Amino acid sequence: MNKIKFGTDGWRAIIAEDFTVDNVVRVTDATATWLLKQKQKPVVVVGHDCRFAGELFAQTTAKVFISRGIKVFLAKDFVSTPMISLGAVTYKADLGIIITASHNPPSYNGYKIKGSYGGPLGPELVQEIEDMIAEKASEAWKKIDLKTSGQLLEDAPLEDLYIDHVKSNFDLDAIRNSKFTFAYDAMFGAGQRVMRRLFPEIDLLHCENNPGFDGQAPEPIHKNLLPFSNHIKSNGKIACGLATDGDADRIGLYDQKGNFIDSHHIILLLIHYLVKYKNMKGSVVVAFSTTVKLKNMCAHYNLPLQVVKIGFKYICSIMVKEDVLLGGEESGGIAIKGHIPERDGIWMGLTIWEFMAKTGKGLTELIDEVYAITGTFCFERNDLHITEAIKTEVLQNCKSGKYQAFGDYKVSRIEDLDGFKFFFDDNTWMMIRASGTEPVLRVYAEAADRKTAEDILSKTKKVLLPN
Repeated sequence: MNKIKFGTDGWRAIIAEDFTVDNVVRVTDATATWLLKQKQKPVVVVGHDCRFAGELFAQTTAKVFISRGIKVFLAKDFVSTPMISLGAVTYKADLGIIITASHNPPSYNGYKIKGSYGGPLGPELVQEIEDMIAEKASEAWKKIDLKTSGQLLEDAPLEDLYIDHVKSNFDLDAIRNSKFTFAYDAMFGAGQRVMRRLFPEIDLLHCENNPGFDGQAPEPIHKNLLPFSNHIKSNGKIACGLATDGDADRIGLYDQKGNFIDSHHIILLLIHYLVKYKNMKGSVVVAFSTTVKLKNMCAHYNLPLQVVKIGFKYICSIMVKEDVLLGGEESGGIAIKGHIPERDGIWMGLTIWEFMAKTGKGLTELIDEVYAITGTFCFERNDLHITEAIKTEVLQNCKSGKYQAFGDYKVSRIEDLDGFKFFFDDNTWMMIRASGTEPVLRVYAEAADRKTAEDILSKTKKVLLPN
């Protein structure tokens, strides 16, 4: 049997190659063994998103837990990752499990483990579970019939639970009755039904169940959202467009002109709204790949700032212990105080919509308010799909200090908390980091304007891949 390894956010693999019923059983059996060492009568919440065979894998997971005497709250139909996390808190469960590969291509599925607090289980605990994965798991689960599982199985209406939570935390009337028109793109993901229920009157794109995601990875980045951008441009009346990924924990955002608003700007907008307009306080915890302008924003509002490794689990581990206002990643995963310590694309989008509705200001005006504090900036990212051999060679070159310049951009200093961040000056930098799950090098650049950021990426690619 192959070794199963968890990456920055769960275990992911190609369906029918490594992501099989047998391997899901192995992972779940190990999770059950670990859980039974912690609790006498443990409880778990289990669900799946819109991916192919999600229901099969979720039901298999439930059967394994039940075969070990563990009570399961099983989600009815597909749900988002934040719904599972909220369910773990609401049902006082010890763990939440969602079958999802998040933003990965449609051929993938995955397995995320959530803690009782409603966020990713800590990396050291996930490692303990991973170490317990046996080569062959018990087959006792095959004798379980979910229809006759009695008190060990309950249906969990997680979508209803989530909608009630949204209604009690947002001024939805202000959003609906504002002068602004909004739109939403589900990318065929798990946010489709909840947004249709909350805002049936707005433009809803790709809100149909399509397990193949129309052949595209459901990651809310601009190149994957061109139809949404073009729709906003051609419509002419939409003030802000929200998009979420396959399991609806990541956010993508567009302004009234169909311009993509990246996560760095969203994070700064959220901090600005929460502190200035809602009088909230707390520290800010961000991943290594986020904008350096956060230093300006946090200094302006006298907020402590912590930078951690990439992977929301590192942010979450601080959120559950300390008073954190916002935790965020470059990749669109953001959490804020007053909700669960979990990324939630819909929750962040509604916060931005409420910001606009309450102030009567458009997204561009609000970003100008941010720029008045931080200064202007542009962030660009390029994913280089390469071989494992080239990936290894580039990382070795980074470690040995081989790269001293990228074209005419001379390196002044390097930070290597998680990946390699090459600073050209205090506000201009490029970062190289390898994907933990794919043969991909992620290259990031921040500069004062888009032309410079794109030029940095272009010259970096020539240095990394000269052939």
